[in-house]
Parts: sequence; C-alpha cells; structure tokens
Amino acid sequence: MGSTDEEEYATQSKLLKDFTSIPNIDKAWIFNSGSGSQAMVAMSQANLLANKKRTFMISGHIQKESNQSVDIHWAPFPIEMTGASAFVPSPSGLKLLVIRNPEKESPTKFEIWSSFLEKEFHIPHKVHGSVYVDGWFEGISWNSDETLVAYVAEEPSRTKPTFDHLGCYKRPNSLDKEIGSWKGQGDWEEGWGEAYAGKKQPALFVINVDSGEVEHIKGVPRSLSVGQVVWSPNSKDSAQYLVFVGWLGDKRKFGIMYCRGRPCAIYAIRFKETKDDANEVFPIHNLTKSISSGFSPRFSKDGKFLMFLSAKTAVDIGAHWVAESLHKVNWPSDGKLTESTDIIDVIQVVNCPDDGCFPGLYASSLLSDPWLSDGHTLMLSTYWRSCRVILSVNMLSGELSRVSPNNSDHSWSVLTLDGDDIVAVSSSPVSVPEIKYGKKVLDQAGKSSWQWSNIQKPIFKCSEKVNHLDTNDFKLFNVFIYSVSYYILRQVASGLSSLQFKILKVPVSNVSECLTEGAKKPIEAIYVSSSKSKEDGKCDPLVVVIHGGPHSIASCSFSKTLAYLSSIGYSLLNVNYRGSVGFGKDALQSLSGKVGSQDVNDMLSAVDLAIEMGLADPSRITLLGGSHGGFLATHLIGQAPDKFAAAAVRNPVCNIASLVGITDTPDWCFFQAYGDNNHYTEAPSPEDMSRFHQVSPISHISKVKTPTLFILGTMDLRVPISNGFQYMRALKEKGVEVKTLVFPNDNHPLDRPQTDFESFLNIAVWFNKYCKL
Repeated sequence: MGSTDEEEYATQSKLLKDFTSIPNIDKAWIFNSGSGSQAMVAMSQANLLANKKRTFMISGHIQKESNQSVDIHWAPFPIEMTGASAFVPSPSGLKLLVIRNPEKESPTKFEIWSSFLEKEFHIPHKVHGSVYVDGWFEGISWNSDETLVAYVAEEPSRTKPTFDHLGCYKRPNSLDKEIGSWKGQGDWEEGWGEAYAGKKQPALFVINVDSGEVEHIKGVPRSLSVGQVVWSPNSKDSAQYLVFVGWLGDKRKFGIMYCRGRPCAIYAIRFKETKDDANEVFPIHNLTKSISSGFSPRFSKDGKFLMFLSAKTAVDIGAHWVAESLHKVNWPSDGKLTESTDIIDVIQVVNCPDDGCFPGLYASSLLSDPWLSDGHTLMLSTYWRSCRVILSVNMLSGELSRVSPNNSDHSWSVLTLDGDDIVAVSSSPVSVPEIKYGKKVLDQAGKSSWQWSNIQKPIFKCSEKVNHLDTNDFKLFNVFIYSVSYYILRQVASGLSSLQFKILKVPVSNVSECLTEGAKKPIEAIYVSSSKSKEDGKCDPLVVVIHGGPHSIASCSFSKTLAYLSSIGYSLLNVNYRGSVGFGKDALQSLSGKVGSQDVNDMLSAVDLAIEMGLADPSRITLLGGSHGGFLATHLIGQAPDKFAAAAVRNPVCNIASLVGITDTPDWCFFQAYGDNNHYTEAPSPEDMSRFHQVSPISHISKVKTPTLFILGTMDLRVPISNGFQYMRALKEKGVEVKTLVFPNDNHPLDRPQTDFESFLNIAVWFNKYCKL
C-alpha cells in the first residue's frame, strides 16, 4: 500500500466511523402508570473494537398536550444492557426479564428486574442450551399473572459415547470426564442451516420466575422444531395452552433463515398447571391442518380468536418469500380443543395490484401486542412497493387502511402501541431513523385520519460530519493526491444534508405475451444523489445496488453504509427488479426459471433509463450486490462487459452447479433454475447440472473484464466460500484485476461490526480507484 492509498484509507475510515456510530432503533414498549404513559426504547450501536453490537435501553415520559401535540421527555442517560441477549418486559411493565445466553457451555442466565435485581437463575447446559433470540424461532412469552415465562431453547445434546484408554466403550455415567478416557462424537444431527451453526433442536421450556424451576414441555415430538410460543388466554375454569409454531425436520432440515416458505403449522399443547396434572399425558393439537403454513400466532385481547400469518403460496410454488395471507381461528371459551379447526380467511395474496393499491401483505413480523383497544384492529408494518408502510386491519371485516402518510416516500415501521396511538420509526435513504407518534383525529365532517408528530430524539445525535461535512477535516491530504480524491473531498462537504432521492418508474423490456399482466408493469428503482451533483456539468459516479433473495426488496429506508457511499460523492440506483417482494405475486413469480436473463434485463433497463435521464455518466457506473445481488452483479459484468467500471460482490452466487451440493438451500437452486418445486432431488442429473451452469454467471466468464472486489465469509452456509473462490480464481486466470477479502468468523450477511466496516471501506476505495475524473 502506497502513501496515497494509506491517506485515502485513513480519511475514508474516519468518515465511515461516524456513519457506523449511528444507533439503530430496535424495539419499544409503552406502559401506563398513575403518572401517565412511560416509553422504553431498545437501541443498538456497533462496537467496532469489541466486534459486537452494544445494546442499551432508554426510558421517557410521554407528554400529551391539549393541542394534540405529543412529546417524550427522555431520561438523561441510557442504560447499557451488557451481555444481554434479550430483554422482555412483563405485560404490566412492572418486571423486566433479561436473558444472557452462554458462550460455549456456561449456564444461561435469567434475571428478573423491577426497580432492582429481584432474581437471578443460572440454567445449566444439561437442562438446555442457548435461548433462541433470532426473531424466527424466538418466542419468549410471559403468562398473564406474570409467574411463568415460556420460551424456546436448544434441547440438551444427546449423550455421546465414552471410551477408556484401552479403546473400550464405557457406559455413560458421572465419571465421563475422568482421566484416561475420551468422549466420542456420537451420531451426526442436522441443523437448520445458515445462522444456526451448532443449533439443531429448538424445544419448548417454561420457567417459574419465583422459584427458577425449569420445565421441559413433554409431548412435543422430536421431529418438530418449535418456535414463536405464546400463552393462550387465562380464562377462569378453562385449561391454559402453550401455542407455538412447529417445523418438521424428520427427513431433511433445509436452511430456514430468510426462507419464509418453509412448511410449518401452529400447534397447541395443554400446560400442566397443577401437581395433579404431573403424570397426565396431554395430546398435541395441530390447529392449521388444512393449510401448509402458519406462523406468528397472536390472541385477540378478549381471547375469542387466534390470528396468524401464512406463507402458503410460497410453500406451494417453492419460492422462499411471497406475500403472506392473514387468517384466524375461533378459540373455544371452555378451552376444549377439537380435532378440526375452521380457518377463516381475512387477507388473501394479491396477484396483480392496481396502481396505487394494496399489493399484498409482506409483514415479516408482528408486535407481541398488536391490538388497538377495540380488540379486533390489528396494526402491522408491511412492504408496499419500494416503501414500508403501517396498516390497520379489521379482523372482523377484513377491511384494511394505510396508517402511515399516503404522500410519504419514507419507510415506516410500527414500534409499539400506546392505547389507540402509535409509536413508529420513520427513515429514508437520506434521513436517519426518527421516532414518530401517531394519533387518530376526526375532522369536522367526522372523518378520521392519522396525525403524526415528530418526537425529540432520545439523546443521540448524528455527527456533524454526517449531517454537514467540512473539507477542513481533510487537511491531512497532501497536494500529491490525484484528482479523484479531491473530487470526493469536495462532495463529502455536503454530507447528508445535501442528499435527495426519488423513486423512478422503469418500463420493463422484452415483454412477451405469455407473461401475466402483473409481470408486464414497470419496476421501481430508488435513485439517491447530491443536490450539487451537476454543479460542474458532470454526473457523480453511480453505484448500482442490487438486493439479494431474489425475493427480497430494496426499501426507502436508511442504510448507514449506503448513505456513507452517497456522502463521499456517489449517486445510488437501488433496483427492485421483477422478483422483488412488495409488487404482487405475478411480478414476483415471473422471475422463477428466468434468473440470469429476466432479472439481468431489468437491471440493464434501470441503468439505461438513468443514463437517458442524465442521471449517470456511462463511463463511471459500478455494481454492488450480495448473495443473489452478487449473482446479478457477476452476470452483468459477463453479459454487459463494457458497461461497468468496477464491481464489488459479497458472498455471491457464481456457479449454481457447484453450489447445489453444498448449500443449505439446494431447493433454491432447482426452483430458480426451473421455476417450480417439482424438479428437486438430492441427486441432480447431468441435465440438471447443465441447466444450473447455463443460468449461472460462470457461463459468461470468458467475456468479463471488469475489476471486481470479492468479500467472502468463511462460515457462510448459504453460499459457501468455495463458490466465490472458484469465480475469483477464474477471473485471475484470464487476467482480470481482482481483490479478495476473507472474513474467517462471518457467515452469509457479513454483518459483524468490523466486517461491515472493513467491507465498505474497501468498497469505497475500490470504486474510487476506477471512477477517476
């Protein structure tokens, strides 16, 4: 590294550090007391030195004025939750459960807090392993009288064989660790793939918060992996049930992270409440037998019905994510469950939404208590084309309405409810997340609407370098730095305050008559630029950002790393090609069996439109994508070899033929290549392998000449590192300039703080190298 490179790395890292330090707003809770409503907000921040996320809590008093305005008076300082894996307030807000998961085989810690630490329980590894707090299997639920907590944790490992110094087998006993013996490996057990390394069997437990006694719920077959547990209503004289989601893993456990289309069902099992029940064997009830998917169970406030989301469409067609449907089942008042349950449809999947109309439900998660005071109005967040919005759903009539502002291109997510009011977070590609407070108001005609108030930021403020950067901060640069560095410094001075964005409508090309109407409609691309980008008559260099999935989405929300790239002088084009969620089933499903062609054409259409509109300099366009986004980036540099100045790919899919045998989602390979779920087999044929190669970027590698940066994680189970290495080595073999970064402790998302930081620092320097003026 020369002195010029060192200077650029040093300066870029200082600015990136300011962006990295912006906190995330993760969760919120509202509690009502005699003095009014109290807010509690969970936030997180990257701790680069420790390579972990720092989590902290801040509380505040909600002040409602007579003129309908609202503000929150925050406590002067936050409280850091060091080592906390999860914190879950009780329904009353009088208790706080803090869970500290073990490293290796140390005990899991359960802490019960009020105004002080009331109880602390250490749960040894022989009882269970780590508690699941990943947001998918995770289910941590207080019962109504706040004496019990149900949760999901890793079932204890099965006993392994032991051998003595002579190699003789020994029966398991308490002396397994004696000198002169060793513990064998035992039977291999399959896990749930990416992000679940070392986790194989999520099981159901209940802890008594007074005694610390832990009960492993019996009666759930080991073929089921459980998650998302909630308590049934605590009605007088009726049995109480644990209601949870179960995934079958008896034949094969496919990777489940980011894959909402895995078959699952909602089950219920009666909880043994008394000593008289101790020897009773209660049956397990499948509440959703007639539907192939059910998750996110929530009881209505009055306990009369249980609602849930379903990804039945995704399961049936083989995609990993399609719009969800919303359903409910009536809950028996006497608590006596029957073998058959009638499922009532509330919201169905939308195939081809009209312009401006509801495109289907892409909720991904629900609040633990998502109900307004009427008990049947559900509040949730969902993707609506390129934005995230807040919706209200009447579970009795099925009527839904958009709660977040209709004229807003920002993304909105509901954090929590304050009675019939909403605490939300809003952001955009050029504005950091902010807390908003929504109240329903009536106009003179009696028509209701939502009024939103800005809430004073809880303590944190963005660095002045982020909001309005100053070129004086960069005097370390000497006069020998080449022109690109000076250009970037000048652009940096504008910071976030000068950035702007808009959503572009992009007509799709090569539209065949066999496509459905929903697949012929324009796609969208989010364009971000500096308001000063044309002061000198030249466009800023453009980064084309490609999301993964492919059934995922680029939304109009804040990204620290992308905002960093914008602030150093790059425009962004974040494309939602056909196959993205949020645009209806027809557009999404049209990509199946056409990867490497239809999605490539959509990307090129978006780039060409940006050039035609004068938003991009054709000689300074770069590509950035990960996973399927990396698949598209490497396709683009092969199919359009003269169009892009540089590329950066993160854990890219480069060769499906070599991926199918080693990924945790081999079904993805078949579905994307063939367009259905009928071809999957554990033993691909030569014809399958030929098809995989045909639709892969490596089939175009002979044409590639674009300098490419590879960022790879050794622990990736979704796209193992060998896939990127093969493509990278093939480029080196033909003389294409490449650079490769490998992170030995990272998996598919490459999101550990140091990894994220180093990745985007190198991406910026790599792009700077090839986008000189």
